[in-house]
Amino acid sequence: MLSATDILARKRDGAALTDDELDFFVRGIVSGEIPDYQAAAWLMAVYLRGMNPAETAALTRAMAESGETIPQSALPQPALDKHSTGGVGDKTTLIVVPILAACGVYVGKMSGRGLGHTGGTLDKLEAIPGLSVDVPVDRILKQTRSVGACLAGQTGNLVPADKILYALRDVTATVGSLPLSVASILSKKLAGGAGAFLFDVKVGDGALMKSLPEARALAGALVEGARQNGRRAVAVLSDMSQPLGRNVGNALEIAEAIEVLDPATHDASDVRLRNLCTLLAIEGLRLARNLSPEAAGAEVENSLRSGAALDRFQKIVAAQGGDLSRLPVAPVQRAVLARESGWVASIGAREIGELVVNLGGGRRTKADVIDPGVGVVVHLPVGSEVRAGEALATIHAASEADFETARSRLERAFALSSNPTEPPLLAVGKI
Repeated sequence: MLSATDILARKRDGAALTDDELDFFVRGIVSGEIPDYQAAAWLMAVYLRGMNPAETAALTRAMAESGETIPQSALPQPALDKHSTGGVGDKTTLIVVPILAACGVYVGKMSGRGLGHTGGTLDKLEAIPGLSVDVPVDRILKQTRSVGACLAGQTGNLVPADKILYALRDVTATVGSLPLSVASILSKKLAGGAGAFLFDVKVGDGALMKSLPEARALAGALVEGARQNGRRAVAVLSDMSQPLGRNVGNALEIAEAIEVLDPATHDASDVRLRNLCTLLAIEGLRLARNLSPEAAGAEVENSLRSGAALDRFQKIVAAQGGDLSRLPVAPVQRAVLARESGWVASIGAREIGELVVNLGGGRRTKADVIDPGVGVVVHLPVGSEVRAGEALATIHAASEADFETARSRLERAFALSSNPTEPPLLAVGKI
């Protein structure tokens, strides 16, 4: 007879778990028969001991089948799901999904919350007053058909196992596990019903995967896992050695996403952010509709210049009850100035991500409540020339005390050089 304690002990000792053991454990987590403390212990055992490909595949299937699933036939076509592995300032989903919807690709997407120092799409969306990410399956399907896209959480009975494990990983230092990441990502995609998956795998200081080999391994595992389950997929490996875009923090990132989508401000938006979103949208459009790079690029550009992508974002928000006219604003906004002249050689993305968490923009414990208005606006990216007294960044804080606590940490995140520095490559590979 299977028992949670025996399964924990076997994984602790490095044994490969069977399909039946993984099914039993996942069902127990969802039913509540296996409590959080045992689930947390199991996560740490997996983190330390790893999983072989067969275990990872079995865990992915068990999680995908832990609740209701959306059959591919239920979604209008062409349907695609987009996923980013997360990073500091990563608001690509908020930009790419409306672009794809405006270009005739249907995206019914289940997103996640922040993990550690990386922000979560759901937390960003919930910074919009009134917006609900708790969308039942019938409404996900209805909104996807009518608006072209829906951005929802793992609501109702969709992948309940991942909803539980995702929150536990965030507070048990088990975020950076390859098999847990693959199972979490792919289980949501499989349950969501899309026939094609677009993955944005981040690599660098602000990402879950710090090195290019780690990121390649995750990207390869995701694409191969999708293929084994009859789905088409492409993974772009993108740089996360510095924050993506200027804004880090939930409401701030919503505002920056709008800046990229709005034809009136698009050209003034952060060049690295808009270029990456354009690249991802082109790859997604090619995958979903089998277009040439040139044709896909022309459609993406037209969706942005015509305002169609912005209109689609506004319709997604309105359909989910959001009011973009009332984005939260932090009461304290103060700049941090450069102490010397030079060039920005590096920006500690992880340091800034953790700083925003400490300001209240993320969670340190599972029960923490997020302050949507706080964050950091980076004024000078890597490679910029800076003069003494010029603003490096602006801290958006809930109080003067919070600002003072964050200021020295933000100063440490910026490394200046006396010589010019080349900015890092934006995209570092594709699988």
